[in-house]
Formats: sequence, C-alpha cells, structure tokens
Amino acid sequence: MTWSFSLGRILGSELRVHVTFFLLLAWIGFAAYSNGGLPAAIENLIFVLALFACVIAHEFGHALMARRYGIKTPDITLLPIGGLARLERMPEKPMQEVWVALAGPAVNILIWVVLVILGAGMPLETMMQIDSTGPGLLNRLAYVNLLLAAFNMIPAFPMDGGRVFRALLCLKMDRVKATRVAALAGQVVAVAFGFWGLSTGNPILVLIAVFVFIAANSESQDVAMRSVARRVLARDAMITEFHALSPTDTLATAAQAVIHTTQHEFPVLDSAGALLGFVTRNGLFSALAGDTPRSEPATSIMETDIPQVQLTSGLETVLAGLHKGAPAIAVCTQAGNMVGYITRENIGELMVIRGR
Repeated sequence: MTWSFSLGRILGSELRVHVTFFLLLAWIGFAAYSNGGLPAAIENLIFVLALFACVIAHEFGHALMARRYGIKTPDITLLPIGGLARLERMPEKPMQEVWVALAGPAVNILIWVVLVILGAGMPLETMMQIDSTGPGLLNRLAYVNLLLAAFNMIPAFPMDGGRVFRALLCLKMDRVKATRVAALAGQVVAVAFGFWGLSTGNPILVLIAVFVFIAANSESQDVAMRSVARRVLARDAMITEFHALSPTDTLATAAQAVIHTTQHEFPVLDSAGALLGFVTRNGLFSALAGDTPRSEPATSIMETDIPQVQLTSGLETVLAGLHKGAPAIAVCTQAGNMVGYITRENIGELMVIRGR
C-alpha cells in the first residue's frame, strides 16, 4: 500500500503502518492535551497504541487461520480506522471463509476475557466515558475489544460479518452474486454510518463510512473480475497493436510516442523482439519534470521487473501479477518474444464486453 512503511516481520507477515496513522495520534494527543493537559494526552496516546495492538492481533487472527488453509498473508497494514490483512487470495470454500472471518473477532473476545481476568471492570458508565481517561485503561480496552468484535460481526461487507454472510449466501448462489448482495449491504451500512456521523458531528464515523462504501464496491468488482478471469486466457485479453521502443531510443523519442499514441506503457524490445522492460507514462513525466536531459536513453527510466506469461496462461495468473504492482504483464512465446501485453485497463474493458 502506498504511503506506508515497514515495521518489520511478525509470524511470517510484514507489518506496515500508514503515515496517516501518525496524523491520528497527533489529533488525539492534541485534543486530549487541550482538555486535560499533558497527563491526559499521554494516557490517551497509550490507550490508542494499546487499542491498535489489539487491532493487529485481530488481523493476525485472520492471517493464522488462513495459513491453516495454505493461504499466506504477505503484509498487514495499520490504518487510522483499523488494520488490513492482505491475504494472497481469499478462501473460496464457504466454510473456510467463515472460519477465517470469525478468527479476528474471536481474538478480540479472547483479549476481553484476559483483561477481565486481569481486573478490568465492566460498569455501564464506562461505555459512556470510553473517550475519556476517567474509567481507566483496562476498563476502556475491555469495552473497546467487545465493540470491535460486535462491529466486525455486522453482516455487511467488508466487515468480517459480511464475509460470513457472503460465505453463507454462497451455499445458495454463485460467489459473484453473493458478493454483490453482501457489498450492497455494506454500502447501506456505510450510508447509515455517514448520516450518523454528519448528524452528530463525528468525523471518525464519516471516515469509516467512506472506507466501508469504497471497500465494499472494490471487493465486488474484484470478485467479478476473477470470475471472468477463470474463463479467459492471456491471448484473449492481450493488447497486440502497440508502439514499442528500442534500447537506443531517448526520452525525447518516448515523449513523442506519448503524444502520438494513447498508450500508458511502452515496451522496450531488443532486436530479437525480447522484452527488456517497460517505460510508463508516469515514469516519463516524472523524469522530464525532474529536469532529466531528453537525450538520456529511455532504458534509464524503464521498469525491468515485468512478469511474463505465455499465450495459454490463465488470466488469474495475470491478475496476480498486476495486484503485486506491475504496470503490465508481458505475453510471450515459448521462445521469449513478446507478442502482446495486458494492463488493468484492458482487463476492465474485457469485463464490460464479456459481461460480469
């Protein structure tokens, strides 16, 4: 995820934090300092850090359960509104998805039990004062873990309850339709959260509403795309008419190609037709904006880590490469000559043409 950096690896997954998380810490610290001075600011920051440790544990619950089914979790990212465990793929057997989804809230319930054993009280007034330092750190953490478990079990996508809902729907209908129903439920919940946040003047609720709405729609589109991908080969989706650059072409030549074509990616091929890399439109613009001489070779800015597939490769293989951040996937013959390439845009066009 862009604008995030690594904190290291834990249990086989890279733990990342998004820079906006520090904006949240700054906002909470300033608000607490304004109301109660330095001690209140320090206690609130400790509470938020402890809360996000619980969120990370929640995400590792998903990751470790997914690992039981042979699914890796490349990274977990800490965001201002929670955590995001990026599984390399979602389990498509309904009951496997149910157990992976339930593992996260189960961790929060376990943390709540441990906090109660350690002495956390559960008076009702703690719920009303959860944003103040009065009830004490353990009491607040105990309540928040219960709230996290309850919130995540709302049967609407992309919450864990929505994944359970989708998995149960899959017992009666195909996965694409089930995802659409769960995503629609998620968007209805998002609108409700947004209205609630605007009515009460709570920016956090509005932020959650925006995230839920976008994530629900994104998941629905991704599942629909993968459904199409199972029925399509690379040769059916590749771009075959394109302008290629040679190793001797300069940035000026590449700039002319940008002007005279609609391409966003330009393959650099050697004299035998083998792929050396791709020059992207954005990469070219960045180089020119940075005062790089136009006489520099285009190969100086090309991306060389380009996945290659064969004509008969399934489109699912292509999607996996694109999800890892490649600007395009090269389609090559067995001899290694590139005959076409595939981008996110033309996969989207293929979906529209073939129907979702």
